[in-house]
Amino acid sequence: MATGTSTIDFAKRLDATAEETEALLGRLLSDDLLPDEIARPRRLMEAIRYSTLGGGKRLRPFLAVESAAVFGASRTGALLVGAALECIHCYSLIHDDLPAMDNSDLRRGRPTLHKAYDDATAILAGDALLTLAFDIITRDEVHQDAKVRLDLNRVLARCAGLGGMVGGQMLDLAGEGRFGDREPVDVAKLQQMKTGALLRYGCVAGAILGQANADQYRALDDYGRALGEAFQIADDLLDVEGDAAALGKPAGADAALGKTTFVTQLGVDGAKQRVRDLIARADEALAPFGAKGDVLRAAARFVAERKN
Repeated sequence: MATGTSTIDFAKRLDATAEETEALLGRLLSDDLLPDEIARPRRLMEAIRYSTLGGGKRLRPFLAVESAAVFGASRTGALLVGAALECIHCYSLIHDDLPAMDNSDLRRGRPTLHKAYDDATAILAGDALLTLAFDIITRDEVHQDAKVRLDLNRVLARCAGLGGMVGGQMLDLAGEGRFGDREPVDVAKLQQMKTGALLRYGCVAGAILGQANADQYRALDDYGRALGEAFQIADDLLDVEGDAAALGKPAGADAALGKTTFVTQLGVDGAKQRVRDLIARADEALAPFGAKGDVLRAAARFVAERKN
């Protein structure tokens, strides 16, 4: 791990943020009505909690919290941003698992939402999480400055939407040949959109919360881009080399769907070297922050070395 942050310290910080995020999501996803809400249907809430609570490393909220900590920004505000980001991440998993998308039966070691409930409930649960995210991120508790909240909202929409995650999913499907002949795939661009965009948002959100200057924002943006690509390559490698029990989902799914990945383009050894290069780039991007960037350096190495 990076100088100044031991493996144990990093694991404790990651677990602590995961626990705080879990508790916060539990409150946000309670049956209690907010002003202007009419009802929270029982089946919908149960389905949302099934897919959102009790699982995952909460890496995206962790990045938001730790990038905000670089600037001494409020942890309370960063956790709310992380919760909003996690709502979008969980919505994307629900929809990706649907029969019309990746048609997955297993997620985090148990049946996917459409298997545990039904397709319609899964679609609506995803829709609800997506809209809730923008409710959360615009709350006064996130930051006292309305412009900061507006910037957080705008950047999240662009990372999650048609030019980010959703657009990346469309490119992925086109590359599989879902709409006719297989379309050529620029894997780096696709994964920068589909997977990398939300991870990058976790990094730049801290800069927005901390009201960073332009150079500091660019540094965290570059770090986030490198980390996002490394995460996806590690994921591609796990799909080839990983164990289904450890992954909590079937291994080999990418090959079964005929997906173009970093591994299919670079080979296993080339993909592993690319990860090493990206971790070096992430480390270099954090140089302006000195020791304050140590936890984020450790996060990049965690992404590269993860087993699930």
